[in-house]
Amino acid sequence: MSPNMSLILDTPRLLLKPILASQVDTLHHILTDSYVRRYLCDDQILSLEKTTEMLMESLRLFAQENFGLWLIETKTEGEIIGFVGLWYFFEEEQPQLAYALLPQGTKKGYATEAATRIVNYCFQELGYGYVIASCDRPNVESQKVATRIGMRQIEERMINGNPVLFWRMEKPQTEVG
Repeated sequence: MSPNMSLILDTPRLLLKPILASQVDTLHHILTDSYVRRYLCDDQILSLEKTTEMLMESLRLFAQENFGLWLIETKTEGEIIGFVGLWYFFEEEQPQLAYALLPQGTKKGYATEAATRIVNYCFQELGYGYVIASCDRPNVESQKVATRIGMRQIEERMINGNPVLFWRMEKPQTEVG
């Protein structure tokens, strides 16, 4: 089961490539990085088995719904710096925007660039009327990305004892002329 290669997305500086089954170690490396897992995994170290389950779910989602998790690769260095994608969280009816960068990929605008590309994909290719995202309240960097791409905070919920902020962006209205 391999994602359709037409699902490789690009931005001026990045390639977003669906994560392949053969890249489970790469995904595991990202998810177990102390910087990434601090907020994304509630600071738990996921087992390779859990990472494999997550990757298999991403492949299933790509096959059935044309989304999942994409690795973020820099065009100039060919370095994998994190992932971005759409994922079902918290019983939401629509998948949420998700992004995670390794420390060497931060503070360069990459998260904003990758997240913007996925939001555009949601509106233009998947036909979504809105996009949502969530992050732990202490995750200020993730909040900055959500704000920069045009999302607005809509609510805060306590989930598993943690304050989680929810963000939303409506599909831009096109003018009829």
